[in-house]
Amino acid sequence: MSFMAPGQVVWFEIGTREASTAEKFYGELLGWNFEVDPDSSVDGRRYIRIMAPEAPWPMGAISESGSGGEQINVSVFSEDVSADVDRLCEAGATVLVPATQVADVTWFAVLADPQGNPFSLFSRTSNEDLKDRAKATEEHFEQSSYAPSQGSFAWFEIGTTDADATRAFYSQAFGWRFERDETAGGKPYYNVFTGNQWPSGGMYDHGAQGTDYVMPSFLSGDVAAQSKSAENLGAVIEFGPDSNPDGLVYSRIVDPNGNRFGLFSMPTQS
Repeated sequence: MSFMAPGQVVWFEIGTREASTAEKFYGELLGWNFEVDPDSSVDGRRYIRIMAPEAPWPMGAISESGSGGEQINVSVFSEDVSADVDRLCEAGATVLVPATQVADVTWFAVLADPQGNPFSLFSRTSNEDLKDRAKATEEHFEQSSYAPSQGSFAWFEIGTTDADATRAFYSQAFGWRFERDETAGGKPYYNVFTGNQWPSGGMYDHGAQGTDYVMPSFLSGDVAAQSKSAENLGAVIEFGPDSNPDGLVYSRIVDPNGNRFGLFSMPTQS
């Protein structure tokens, strides 16, 4: 299955009133580069593409609006955003931003799952020139999924206080499959398969007294050191660094604007 097939997580967005704070934090922490979308600077809003170090294509964006709040979400590819909004509302989602066309570039919508976690729907443009760019971006994402670079968006995680309800919603919404991760050392962690043969995300069952979220996770060369750096830059370490028996190391962090994200490093190959 193509990485850009419906139901795939293909993007992330940081919504903020002041982009410079996010740019400074993530630029210093993960070495991200930023470029403003020239078509977006209207009505006091800016859309700023995010690129991992040395990456040729963006992996996400900062959406700056003086009237908006702080929010981070992952984006799921859709063939028909309007139809999917209607379908997902019937499955229990609520609409935060209705299906909206941005110039001739794309359609998007922002919804919340039944646990209140925001996520967005995204469709690529019909413009032929931009289709070529989308195809090149898809190829980059597919390569990154095999060998992601440091600082790149390489995983997403759902934290839930109701694992059965979360599993039921995302299975119905996008056909996602959940399998218990036997390498997690007994933690109630599930790999999420979004259509490909390898997982692209995970679900952590925190139990009724835990935390609900959907967050992007970024590849780190040294989770402990970068977690400490994040703390020095004004973030809060919510969990970790912790490790699995197979050597995977991860942290869950809340940035200075209150947005949650993860850092992880892959197990060491023996």
